[in-house]
Amino acid sequence: MTQPTTAPSVRRVDSGHRYEILVDGESAGHTAYRDRDDQRVLHHTEIGDAFAGQGLAAVLLQRALSDVRASGKRIVPVCPYVAKFLTKHDEFADITDPVTTDVLRWLKTVLVH
Repeated sequence: MTQPTTAPSVRRVDSGHRYEILVDGESAGHTAYRDRDDQRVLHHTEIGDAFAGQGLAAVLLQRALSDVRASGKRIVPVCPYVAKFLTKHDEFADITDPVTTDVLRWLKTVLVH
């Protein structure tokens, strides 16, 4: 396990449709999204094995969801980890939309391209 010497940072990488968490300048993981009108559909989150067990996924999502709020968008938590995170962080309930079959159908079409 890699122990960080500085606080992790999170950046939004629009060209890659993801938020990345960096530890000492190294990518430690990401949460992937696609934008659908005024919604940011978060569909996958992962932290690298070398960085597991450090609470980085929670830091990543806290900052990513705060950025979603600041951008004026709404959250659609397709990713199971994001959905679980939101059950413990009701401060984002006011900007969270349900996962619907319409959203899942749409996501499937954008991810194949």
